[in-house]
Amino acid sequence: MKYSGIGGQAVIEGVMMKNQDEYAIAVRKPDHNIEVKKQPCKSLRNKYKAADLPIIRGVISFVESLTMGMSTLNYSASFYEEEEEKMEKSKEQKEKDEKKDNIIMAIVMVFAFLFAIGVFFLVPFFVSEALRKTIPSLQLRGLIEGVIRVFLFVLYVKLISFMEDIKRVFMYHGAEHKCISCIETGHELTLENVRKSSMVHKRCGTSFMLIVMFISILLFMFIVVDNIWLRMVFRILLIPVIAGLSYEFIRFAGKHDNPVINILSKPGLMLQSLTTKEPTDDMIEVAMASVNAVFDWSEFLAHYDEPDEEEKKKEKTEENEDTANTVETEETEQTEETAAAKEETVSEKTPVEEKSETDIEIVSIDDEEDDEILNALDRYFEMPEEKSE
Repeated sequence: MKYSGIGGQAVIEGVMMKNQDEYAIAVRKPDHNIEVKKQPCKSLRNKYKAADLPIIRGVISFVESLTMGMSTLNYSASFYEEEEEKMEKSKEQKEKDEKKDNIIMAIVMVFAFLFAIGVFFLVPFFVSEALRKTIPSLQLRGLIEGVIRVFLFVLYVKLISFMEDIKRVFMYHGAEHKCISCIETGHELTLENVRKSSMVHKRCGTSFMLIVMFISILLFMFIVVDNIWLRMVFRILLIPVIAGLSYEFIRFAGKHDNPVINILSKPGLMLQSLTTKEPTDDMIEVAMASVNAVFDWSEFLAHYDEPDEEEKKKEKTEENEDTANTVETEETEQTEETAAAKEETVSEKTPVEEKSETDIEIVSIDDEEDDEILNALDRYFEMPEEKSE
């Protein structure tokens, strides 16, 4: 599987797909035709370098995804207003309603965020604190708090999956996953290929939420503060950090395929069985229309077997290391050859021609010259004695 960079979201009777700096929403209208809306999207990560730093980019991406998700949901829902209401509305009235919807959407987002914090963070916290006398260990209570949080999240997803409208959204969610899996496994985006593709994906928002739960368990187990209110404040303040860390894991997992990553991603993939359902062919067609609007999958498949940027950098580094090792080996061999040549040259010299490193020539002396020198020395030392006598 090769990373494509596209991501998406299921909406009401449709799918939104995002690729780099643009996104498209494809919706199956009540008349059964597919409406596709394509728009540019600018991220703070592209505008400010600091916004693209690890952890920080995760928080920004999370907030931007929530905002875009609410906007696309609102757009898809607009197709299912009563036809009479649409006909009666004037252009000015539609603009006013759009502004009103934006305000309502902002309020709903705030309340949804507060509700999520209350249910999935504060409720487990207070339940674990109620066990303070029975379980004095902060670490053990932190673990219990995390288990309760995961249980509540899974229960929430399971309950809403019984709603008919949500069930159809989950089917479109499955269509979105199938389209991305089809492309990233190297197959053409056709109805037949998408049908056979997987409904689970490592970069899914469901996996992201579960990773948030697990990371919160690890962090909150080791926040040792005696004051109960201070511990609660820390839990709220650390939410952006947890979101940032979770984003980094999901991002890394989406680009790598190895046994460790696959094992760590398994719980999230298992939970996706609740949030993705097998789509119908007409739902797959909607998802395909959204992909085609923002992503040139034929160009992607044409270079599918080529390594991506990270693999190219890794290969280049390995090539540089191999080149450096080769050069070092060659230099060592040349040095050894030179030393051996010098040794051979020295060994071939005669005793008369040999010189020391200070260029002192060693000359052989015969026996007759040796006797003359000794006699001269004897005469020299005997002369003073004769004078003294």
